[in-house]
Amino acid sequence: MTSPHVRPPTFEHHREPLGIGEATPRLSWVVDTGLPGWRQQSYEIELSDGTTTGVVESSQSVLVAWPGAPLGSRERRGARVRVQDSDWSPWSWVETGLLRPSDWRAAAASPPRPAPPDGPAFLLRRAFTLTDPVAARLYVTAFGLYELEINGSRVGDAALTPGWSSYEHRLRYRTHDVTALLRAGSNTVEALLADGWYRGRIGFGGGRTEVYGTRTALIAQLEITEADGTLVTIGTDRTWQCAPSPVTATGLYDGETHDARREPTGWLPADELPYDPSVLVAPAGPPVRNTEVLEPVQVLDGGIVDFGQNISGRLRITARGTAGRTVTLRHAEVLENGALAVRPLRHAKATDTYILRGDPADPVEEWEPRFTVHGFRYARLDGPVDEVRAAVYHTDLRRTGWFSCSDPLLDRLHENVVWSMRGNFVDLPTDCPQRDERLGWTGDIQVFGPTAAYLYDCAGMLGDWLADLAAEQRSLGTVPLYVPWLELGAITAPRPAAVWGDVAVMLPWTLYQSSGDLELLRRQYPSMTAWVDQVAGRAGETLLWDRDQQLGDWLDPAAPPERPHEALTDPGLVATAYFARSARLLARIAGLLGRTEDSRTYERLAAGVRAAFDGAYVSPEGKLLGETQTGYALALCFDLIDGAERRAHAGARLAELVRAGGHRIGTGFAGTPLICDALTDAGYLDDAYRLLLQTAPPSWLYAVTMGATTIWERWDSLLPDGSVNAGEMTSFNHYALGAVADWMHRVVAGLAPLEPGYRRFLAHPRPGGGLTHARTAHLTPYGRAEVGWEIADGLLVVRVLVPPNTTAEVRLPSRSVEVGSGRHEFRCES
Repeated sequence: MTSPHVRPPTFEHHREPLGIGEATPRLSWVVDTGLPGWRQQSYEIELSDGTTTGVVESSQSVLVAWPGAPLGSRERRGARVRVQDSDWSPWSWVETGLLRPSDWRAAAASPPRPAPPDGPAFLLRRAFTLTDPVAARLYVTAFGLYELEINGSRVGDAALTPGWSSYEHRLRYRTHDVTALLRAGSNTVEALLADGWYRGRIGFGGGRTEVYGTRTALIAQLEITEADGTLVTIGTDRTWQCAPSPVTATGLYDGETHDARREPTGWLPADELPYDPSVLVAPAGPPVRNTEVLEPVQVLDGGIVDFGQNISGRLRITARGTAGRTVTLRHAEVLENGALAVRPLRHAKATDTYILRGDPADPVEEWEPRFTVHGFRYARLDGPVDEVRAAVYHTDLRRTGWFSCSDPLLDRLHENVVWSMRGNFVDLPTDCPQRDERLGWTGDIQVFGPTAAYLYDCAGMLGDWLADLAAEQRSLGTVPLYVPWLELGAITAPRPAAVWGDVAVMLPWTLYQSSGDLELLRRQYPSMTAWVDQVAGRAGETLLWDRDQQLGDWLDPAAPPERPHEALTDPGLVATAYFARSARLLARIAGLLGRTEDSRTYERLAAGVRAAFDGAYVSPEGKLLGETQTGYALALCFDLIDGAERRAHAGARLAELVRAGGHRIGTGFAGTPLICDALTDAGYLDDAYRLLLQTAPPSWLYAVTMGATTIWERWDSLLPDGSVNAGEMTSFNHYALGAVADWMHRVVAGLAPLEPGYRRFLAHPRPGGGLTHARTAHLTPYGRAEVGWEIADGLLVVRVLVPPNTTAEVRLPSRSVEVGSGRHEFRCES
């Protein structure tokens, strides 16, 4: 292909632009062309209503302003684009949802007889008659979880809808085109409604129930256009009928029980509950879906099935037997002494039960739970099961990042990072998918954000979550440790904590770097300033945040198993370092947003905190208080040491500490994402590689040698003798410590953004560790970028793919060169 070809434009960060919440959605497009060095010089946008921009002299092609009149509720409009020397792109179509609270006519229909939390799911149904339907949209959400059918056919393929948001502030609804499911004559819409996060048990330490309300409810508005133009609206209200379903118990942690013998009887009118339609919002990201199905890799003694991969998901079984026979499915991530290791699940039973219908005329029964999800690799099956598979469930994000190299252990480590992200991006970024917790911990996604944004297009999903964070922050007066927030155990009130609360600044910045979305920074700006201003108030005149209870370098491997906060690094050092980093980023963000005075204010604050840190925690020669790997990594990566000689001394001392530790990990949450960068930037690349490639515990590759298929919460969640770590926190699926994949992308393979959205990127591979080749690819907003290298016959061969409309700076051992779009190859001495 030589002449430019424009792909269909996209809207905001939506993959499925039906029922969006933006009245003026920004457009992006990708250009394919074989012309080397091609740059866009102009574009033209046309909308289906005849609006056109005319030829615009501009190279912009990402998140370009909507060129027409704002869309109203339910409005559908097409867009197409062309650039210089190209034909028009195919049309793309976008349709809004219900943009105003007054658009909602449906009531909240609730079962009239509430059951105990995590009890049965209820059916709600409504019959109606149509003459000749030609178009129909269903707008739906719930207090709880729901699945819908129209005339016996499933509506959509999303799971665990509407997900978990800060319900008091933001309740997401989804829009479905259900035209094909309706017919002339009689019709029936039926919903299955369960407690989910809204009313069921959530949280650790036994958890809590009825956090958001005591009763579930469905809010559904079906709008149908007849052939003669008549609009028929079917909304949830008291005319809907309700009855218990065959799902006799269902909980996110404990599992689901389904009695296939039960038929719904005793239909009663639904109750109507009050609700505030102003909290209903359209989602910015995709829903949870079944993305893959795994077959068993082996069947072990005791009816234990091994699926070969730790996942978040559910079992899908085929069974046959007499009526009343029971199938029990128990789940676990690892085995201990040949049995399911269930202690790490804490108070989560993770058990599903199916009671057979036993119909001789239709003996084969297929079943999968609907309102629960488990983290597991192994399952024990009791009962007459013929076949079993594992259905993988997570937010259906588009994959955008890949990595491979000559070391199979590193490849497996990277694959483990990917699987941990998949297992923990279940509607929100959670800490783990298996035990009685599964919370949106802010510290985990703060450190993992750069890796996440490289591997998957998560700007929409995480932007949605950040909107919840900002809402919770306004309500609570601080960024809580997890979002959505609820009181749990000893955490009875939100408190500001470094590393965790800094997500308010650092995650928007990360998403801006990956997507180029300046409006995300603008939207989150009040949240960012509120956080940094609060920390400044806590630090006081000294500018040292050395007070307040902190989590610090959480899960430092030197900390006692039952006291993971007792890290070697001073918590005030960690907190002050992050204070300096957030203040400096905020100064840059304020400048980008045109807030010049704010930028100056926060730059002065950042400089003051830097000086205070240097004075309090760094000796005159450059030695860090406490002499810990994390302390040095923070000071070096956040540029908190004044003077080149002192910085060089600190870098050398960090390398000495790493060597003294046998190139084993000596960092927790705060230091682990930075340690390899600190060594690399200080000139100790070989030590960074040796740290990465270490297989003795604690290390990244130790878990790989122990058969891990995801990232563990602890460096030694599984001990060398195969027993599970005695600590309470022994999840085998936690992505935080997998943040090293970001270094693998940027340094080992050598691809990193130099400008937001990868408009200009760096191709700078730094071979080491005995690797003979490495390669990474990333789908940028402009197209696919690749960097790969190999060493052969004493030569380093570097290959770079630059997408159209972008440039790359290629740094080689002996020179640097700027290149435009196309494929490039460079050869030099290794």
